[in-house]
Amino acid sequence: MDTSGVKVGRDSGAAARILTAAKELVLKRGVKGVTVAEIAARAHVGKGTAYLYWPAKEDLVFGLFAREFLAFVDDEINALTSEAELIRPHRLCPQLVRSALDRPFVRAMVVDDADVLGAVAHHPRSEELRATLNPAALLNAALPMWRRHGFVSTGGTAEEQAYGLQALMVGFSQMLSRTQTPGDITVADPVRAMSAAVTALLGEVPAGAAEVDAATKEGIGLLMERREAVSALVTARETEKAKASAPVQRG
Repeated sequence: MDTSGVKVGRDSGAAARILTAAKELVLKRGVKGVTVAEIAARAHVGKGTAYLYWPAKEDLVFGLFAREFLAFVDDEINALTSEAELIRPHRLCPQLVRSALDRPFVRAMVVDDADVLGAVAHHPRSEELRATLNPAALLNAALPMWRRHGFVSTGGTAEEQAYGLQALMVGFSQMLSRTQTPGDITVADPVRAMSAAVTALLGEVPAGAAEVDAATKEGIGLLMERREAVSALVTARETEKAKASAPVQRG
């Protein structure tokens, strides 16, 4: 089988157009209200071209969600590279939550927005994506690093801190993304409230410049490892599908 002429991966112009069209339509109508035929028509390609890269609509939309998670992590890597002090827990926790909520597909997975997610919520790789790159998972992965480098109190157990931290991040994500109703408690600066809650939970330890530098390097490395794992998963599936769909050339 000769697959040298098959375009695969996210660098393909056709794939990029399909993803752009899918994003526009899904944001307007949600996953359930969109068909592959509509996505292909908007991208000015044949429906078969879309199926060349993704075997089903849910796979296409999952690819779209995965790429937005990758872009979210790229933003955090760039932010930490630009400002090492961001690695401190009371700053990184609000940063991750706000950045996640600014990206509509990351936001949908974080807050379980059924209208946007549709069937992709039950995609076999969705849980893997959330477990690898959602803000709560990233922060829980950062917790052992913070403990090693002296950023948080080690009086309590890591498990208790991780549980409390995840509860905080899930709660703040829901509060920041929901529509306010009568009786809701509001504050002028939610980020400040989140920072204070993180400090109250984890303690406040005055880590110095050396600890900040070491933790930032480790944190960036953690983000890059998880980014590469998800990127490899997405690219491998597209390559596998494209090769399987390539016509057999007989000599």
